[in-house]
Amino acid sequence: MTSLPDRIDLLILPSWIVPVIPRATVLENHALAIDQGRIVGILTRSQAAHVQAREVRELPGQVVIPGLINAHGHAAMSLFRGLADDLPLMTWLQEHIWPAEARWVSEDFVRLGTRLAIAEMLRGGTTCFADMYFYPDVAADAALEAGMRAQLAFPVIDNPIPGARDSTEAISRGLKLRDEIRHNPLISVAFGPHSPYTVGDATLANVRMLADELEMPVHMHVHETAGEVSDALKLAGQRPLQRLHALGLLTPRLQAVHMTQVNDEDLQLLVENGVSVIHCPESNMKLASGICPIQRLIEAGVNVALGTDGAASNNDLDMFGEMRTASLLAKSSTGSPTALSAHQALHMATLGGAQALGIASETGSIEVGKMADITAVDLSGLVHQPVYHPVSQLLYTCNANQVSHVWVAGREKVRAGQLMLPDQDGLLEAVSQWSQQILQRDEDNA
Repeated sequence: MTSLPDRIDLLILPSWIVPVIPRATVLENHALAIDQGRIVGILTRSQAAHVQAREVRELPGQVVIPGLINAHGHAAMSLFRGLADDLPLMTWLQEHIWPAEARWVSEDFVRLGTRLAIAEMLRGGTTCFADMYFYPDVAADAALEAGMRAQLAFPVIDNPIPGARDSTEAISRGLKLRDEIRHNPLISVAFGPHSPYTVGDATLANVRMLADELEMPVHMHVHETAGEVSDALKLAGQRPLQRLHALGLLTPRLQAVHMTQVNDEDLQLLVENGVSVIHCPESNMKLASGICPIQRLIEAGVNVALGTDGAASNNDLDMFGEMRTASLLAKSSTGSPTALSAHQALHMATLGGAQALGIASETGSIEVGKMADITAVDLSGLVHQPVYHPVSQLLYTCNANQVSHVWVAGREKVRAGQLMLPDQDGLLEAVSQWSQQILQRDEDNA
C-alpha cells in the first residue's frame, strides 16, 4: 500500500472505481484516498479500514470515474439555447446566431451565460471545459468563482469581434490574460483562431510563431463541413488542413475541432504531427455538418477527445449523452457493433480530453499524484439494473441526472445531486430576463 499521511482529508468508498488507466479496468471493493486536493491512494477495502480520514463518504451502488472533460464549447452561448433550431449551419449562423451575437454579446452576457454553462456542466459530472468565446477574461472569472478547471481559447478573427477591433488586439488581450493567470492551477489559456476560412495567412503565421514561442495550445474549428473543404479547394487549390500544415500549425498543441472530412492525406498529416481531434457528434448531427471518422482516427493512433460544442447547437452540455451518441454513431456509420466501445468512449471523455488540452499529468484519470477531479454516478436506480458491467451502464443507461457527487481538485462541487454553488435562484432569474429580450428581438428580425 502507498504510504499515506497519518490523517487524510477524504476517503471515498464506492461500489466501483473506473480509473481509466490502466485501460478497461474496473475496481470493485476499493477506496479512493484524497488529501490536499490530490489522489494519494487507491486502496482495497481492507486497506482502507486502517486509514484515518477527516471525512468518509460511503457510496453504495455508485461508480467513481475521473471528472469528465468537455473539450470544446462556447459556454456563454448557453443563453442562445434553442433560439434557432433545425436549420442548416450557415443559415443558423448568418441569419440568427451572428445577428444575435452582434446585438447581445457583452461582458454581462458572457458572465451570465458562462455561469449557466458551468452550473450545468458541474451538475452533469464535467470538471473541466475548453471554451472558445468572446471576453475570455470574464469567462475566467466565472470559472475561478465556481472553482472549475478550464482552458480558455481567446477568439482570433481578422474582422472586429466583441472585445477586440481586430486580430492584433484579440491576441494582445489574450496574452495579457495568460500573463495574469499563468500560475493559476485551474485555468489555462490557448489561442483560438476561429477557423481557416475566417483567419488569413498572416494572422495564422503570427499565431503559430507566438504559440511555438510560448508553448501554448491552439484551438480551432477545422474541416467542420464538406462545404468548407470544397470552398478552400476552389479558392486556393488546397484543403484547409494542408494549408495549416504549410503554415506550421500542425503540432501536438493543435486541437482540431470537428474534422468531419478526413481523407487519407489528412489522416497522415494528423498522425505525423500528433494533432488531437475534438469530436462533437451531437452538434455535428444536429447541423448536418458531417461525421468525424473517429474509429479510423483511433485505429491510426490519433488522440481523440470529446466535446459538446455550444448549447445553441446541441442543445445540452451533457457529456454522458455525448459519449453515448459518439459510440452509437461510430457503430452505425462504420457498420461495426464493436466500434468505439464503452471504455473507449469514456477514455475520450476523460484522458483523451486531458491529453488534447495538455493537462494529462494533472487530470483525466484516477492515478496517485493526480488532482482529485472526481465524478460519482449512481447506478442503484431501477433503469440500471442489473449491473453486469458498470462502464456499459454509464454509456447506455445514464445521463447527467445520475451524477451524485463531483469534486474538483478535492473540493466538492455537487453533493447528493445538489450543486454547491452560490445564488442559483438569482442565476435562473437573470437567465429568464435575458431570454425574453433575446427571443423578442430574434422574432422581430425573422
